Amino acid sequence: MVREAFYHRGMDYEVRPARPGDLPGLPAIENSADGMFEQVGIVFPPGPTVVEQMAELESEIVVAGDPPVGFAAVQEVDGATHLEQIAVRGDLAGRGIGVRLLEVVMARAAETGSAGVSLLTFRNVPWNEPWYAKHGFAELPEERWGPGIRSYWEAEIEAGLHKLGPRLVMWARIGRP
Repeated sequence: MVREAFYHRGMDYEVRPARPGDLPGLPAIENSADGMFEQVGIVFPPGPTVVEQMAELESEIVVAGDPPVGFAAVQEVDGATHLEQIAVRGDLAGRGIGVRLLEVVMARAAETGSAGVSLLTFRNVPWNEPWYAKHGFAELPEERWGPGIRSYWEAEIEAGLHKLGPRLVMWARIGRP
């Protein structure tokens, strides 16, 4: 069970599985985080948030704080852990909350025997590709994509996400090579 507390810069946030009462507040966190993209010219179209879409799928959501100030949503894709979304309230960005959520996702993936963690993200957005690379992720070449990742990629194209900026698939291996 995921239940870890951390303390950072005067704030105490427990990372724990989301409870049903947490779910209604998560879209506001995602929208707040998405607002940061406007500074690099990326404006997301209106519609359901990623976390709202995830609620309909077999996914695991962990949150930081009570009430939550950030979350990570994961599910199994191609037999491995897939990080669908990490979001932290925009006013709390840069305080280590996203790092802690990522650490919990990686630890949980290791506990479940996952070979690694995949994700799709924006290339060249400082808190996307470079941030994930700093935390052990590397670009996953297309010839290594499984059918699930390919399906995600195609759905993003269909939704117009690739028109907002270049995207890439990243992977971090868990455990021994």
